[in-house]
Amino acid sequence: MQEFIDTIGVETVVLVVAAPVLRLLGALGVRRFARWPVCAAHAMAAMLVLTGIVRFAPDSVSVMPSAEDLARMVPPFVPFPLAMVYVTGVLELLIAVGLVLAPTRWISAVGLAVLLPLLLPANIYAALNDIPLNGVEPTPLWVRIPQQAVFVAIAVWIACTADDKRVWKAVRTPAGAGQR
Repeated sequence: MQEFIDTIGVETVVLVVAAPVLRLLGALGVRRFARWPVCAAHAMAAMLVLTGIVRFAPDSVSVMPSAEDLARMVPPFVPFPLAMVYVTGVLELLIAVGLVLAPTRWISAVGLAVLLPLLLPANIYAALNDIPLNGVEPTPLWVRIPQQAVFVAIAVWIACTADDKRVWKAVRTPAGAGQR
């Protein structure tokens, strides 16, 4: 079982377990979790909190990859690898907060859909160069690339189902419609 979790990643397990558990809470009467997209947004937020916190872990922490481990994943063409690890950690934590708040869910989901493909080159670089994370082999590309595509699809789905009526009004109003 541990090998399977190492292959797909703990973050994926968090997402896959949290969404149905939250939806079950919705079925039991917790109104906040009455809709799947909201449950997905909260589950994705939980995943991002996990991945965001990891980006600040010191090398002395042995239960998770450290910031230095993650910096080794950053391709050479990206400047300041450790700083990029910290920046992406902050972004992940901010997006996580935004996903659980209804007024910011749409923009946070869009931000996540943009951020995830930007992080993929690090995963590709790690896989092609056998860069382990905390002693665990990198996720194989045959898993990581479809996994990232699914994460992006979930982010887009969350954005498309967000309840921010101001956003949808702006999106649906043709350019120049109110200027006569």
